[in-house]
Parts: sequence; structure tokens; C-alpha cells
Amino acid sequence: MTNQPLLQVEDLVLYFRTGKGDVQAVDHVNLTLAPNKAMVILGESGCGKSSMAKAILRLLPRNVSAYSGKVVIDGQDVMSLDDETFRQQVRWVKISMVPQAAMNALNPVLRVGDQVAEPAMIHMGMSRTEALDKAREMFRWVGVPDDFLVRYPFELSGGMRQRVAIAMALVTNPKIIILDEPTSALDLLTQANIMNVLKRIKWEHGASYILITHDIATSSELADIVAVMYAGQIVEVNDAESFFAKPLHPYSQKLMDSVPRLRGDKEPDFISGRPPSLLNPPTGCRFADRCSFRFDQCDIEPPAYNVGGRVVKCWLYEHQAAGEVL
Repeated sequence: MTNQPLLQVEDLVLYFRTGKGDVQAVDHVNLTLAPNKAMVILGESGCGKSSMAKAILRLLPRNVSAYSGKVVIDGQDVMSLDDETFRQQVRWVKISMVPQAAMNALNPVLRVGDQVAEPAMIHMGMSRTEALDKAREMFRWVGVPDDFLVRYPFELSGGMRQRVAIAMALVTNPKIIILDEPTSALDLLTQANIMNVLKRIKWEHGASYILITHDIATSSELADIVAVMYAGQIVEVNDAESFFAKPLHPYSQKLMDSVPRLRGDKEPDFISGRPPSLLNPPTGCRFADRCSFRFDQCDIEPPAYNVGGRVVKCWLYEHQAAGEVL
């Protein structure tokens, strides 16, 4: 089916067990990603963005107390697969990930060419020679010279290590790549270069992206769809053009108001207060205590409303949605 989503996440839950109680890192998240699209996940640090990525990829720590929901990748319900089948048929085959710190993802005592070639050997059955040729091809895609194949991670700059991590994610030709803060530790020029690499790969390689970030300026360069996460929940999903022009959720509006503008006299605003603890989040709207629009109904958790094809989890849009709840 041509209209079939490439990724569909329904009611995804991931809680972590701690000495103080369960951390509700991902709380009933719903997302849909179409083929050849880039979705940006925006939100403050600690809101659950990286945990959501790990839940989709099933990269789970030992202290998981709850893990449930439905994840459909390219028409296949992968949550029903056992761990070994998921590792062999899904992770790094249909979906891969570029971690936040590339240096932490690379083995310091192995040459980067061998590390990029390894997924091709494991998942595509290539010989070492074939896999190294594939790694060389991926290096060219991301702008890394061929002679870097024999170098070690510590011999590369931060930008080059990030490109190597992207090449590793691409080497098995997955349809979906999750990028967790891929430019957060890089200077502005290197950030721009990495974003150009991602745009080129999307246009020419046909991959779909989920870009996790709290950098609004960077995300606007790549996004087709913007999803805003707050306190473990998705509070808005909007097309990029509409979102950056006029976000819907009060939290999204505050995020946009916090960004300095090159034109205009309006000074950046800030969000008062702090996010709720995910150990014991409020029962109503999780943004209510920081929201200037708060009213009595906010003590009840709002549903996700469909407002002209856009999704927003806020009581302010109850009448605009004409009762259409997702």
C-alpha cells in the first residue's frame, strides 16, 4: 500500500524502576512517520525524547518496570517479535540510530572502517572485503575521505566522528534513521555541514528521519513534521511550516518565543517554573502549572485533538476540533 506509514507508534509506554519509584519516561506516545519524511522531536532535556527512541529500537536497560504498546515498522508489528528476531530482522536492518555522543558509540581500539563494515557483515551477509567496500561508499555519501577507513576514532575530529556514526547507521540501507542530538557537541560550522549531509541523504538516499533535539533553529532546517514532547507525552504534532509559523500548544508557543529572532524588536521570552517530576507527574495537564492559559478543566488530562490534521493535547482546542479525538 502506497499510503501505508513507514513507522506507526501506538500507546508506547516505557517506565524505569528506581529507588524512589517508577520514572514514567514515555507515557502513551503515539506517532506516525510517512516514507521519505523527516520528523523532529522537540522538547526540554529530560522530557523522554531519548527514552522514546530507545523504546522504539528496544535498547532497554535492566531496570525497566513497564514496556508496552505497538510499534509497526514497514507494515510489521515488531513488538510481537522476540529479542533475537528483532535484533536480526529489525534493528540496523529496517531502523538504525545515530547516538548523541559519537565517541561513545565507537570502539576506541578498532579502526572506524571495520566498525562501519560490521553491521553489513552481520545483517547483510557480506564478506569483510565487500563490507569494507560498502563502508567506503557510505563514507563518500557523508563526506569522509577514503583513507579515514584505517583511522581510529581518537584520530578524528568531532564532526568526522559524527559523520562516521551516520555512515554506520546508513550502511545496511535502513528505511528509518533515528538521530539523537547529532549536532549538540559540535561548533556552528560543523553543525551546518552535518545538516547538509542529512538533507542530501534524505533527498538522494530516500531515508526517513526522526531527529531528536532541543535546538529549534537546527530542527527547522530538516523538519517536515514537528512533534513536541513534554514530561513523557507528545503534546503537539504539526507540519513544519505551520508549526514554525504558528504553533498550537501553549508549551510549543513558549518554546518558539524563547528563540532569538534576527528580525524584529521582540525579546526572547522564558518558560517560568520547571517541568514536573516523572516519578509522580500531575494527573491533569502536565504543563498546567507553567501555563498562562490555565483554567479549571486543566486539572483533568486533555485528550489529543485533531485540529485540521494537526494534533494537539490541550483543552483550549476542544471546540475547534469539534469533538474529534485521536
